[in-house]
Amino acid sequence: MLVTRSVRHFKRPLSRHLTTQSILSEGDTHFGYERVKESEKDDKVYEVFERVAQNYDVMNDTMSLGIHRLWKDYFMCKLYPVKNTKLLDVAGGTGDIAFRFLNYVEKAGLENCHVTVCDINDNMLAVGKKRSEILRHDPNTISWQQGNAEELEFDNNSFNAYTIAFGIRNCTHIEKVLQEAYRVLQPGGRFMCLEFSQLENSTAQWLYDQYSFQVIPVMGHLIAGQWKAYQYLVESIRQFPNQDTFKRMIEEAGFRRVTYENLTFGIVAIHSGFKLL
Repeated sequence: MLVTRSVRHFKRPLSRHLTTQSILSEGDTHFGYERVKESEKDDKVYEVFERVAQNYDVMNDTMSLGIHRLWKDYFMCKLYPVKNTKLLDVAGGTGDIAFRFLNYVEKAGLENCHVTVCDINDNMLAVGKKRSEILRHDPNTISWQQGNAEELEFDNNSFNAYTIAFGIRNCTHIEKVLQEAYRVLQPGGRFMCLEFSQLENSTAQWLYDQYSFQVIPVMGHLIAGQWKAYQYLVESIRQFPNQDTFKRMIEEAGFRRVTYENLTFGIVAIHSGFKLL
């Protein structure tokens, strides 16, 4: 089953991220399981995605057996764009979410809609732009900007929807990403995040861990020639806060009516919140 029940009060022990975060020295953070200086992480993440950009979509299909496409399709349905939607898609370099938005808008006949794709990595953006040209998107409906999710170069209240899919766990300061999302959204605007999370069942989590650590880096090596990059991506998932902890972080950033929904038993989760004044 792709989608499991909607969960708002599912309780689990704090994730490994929070357990280890408490013993980090000031100015340190995690890069996977490696401890690094906060000032170094952006460059390290940039290098990872610079190396995997050309094979990123192929690896997504391989690692998830194609299920990531269903997750993203459902994510867009939950966003439920309407006319005049101005979407900011952060960490969306290759265009997966943006293109789904444009397809949704076109099929629904929605007027005056636009998506801005923002990503810190110009190699990922280059892949997205090329794909967009091949798909012959109207350039008036999509724009591209290199930028850091923690310091967005957009005015306050610029968008009425904000999405980030499989990107926030790679940021150094998650709280800053959430604060920036809140800042650039208009009152009434919606924040939505699709991210890997914690499984509800401990046995299923163990099986998933075995697949993640034993199989995915091997796939990365065979398909993309990148063992270490995919080892990092697996580790970064385990360092990300669990569903309830991340929900509280979104609320602390100012969002209201915050909920989450587990997909595929909690392998990923959709988090949603609104900027209500």
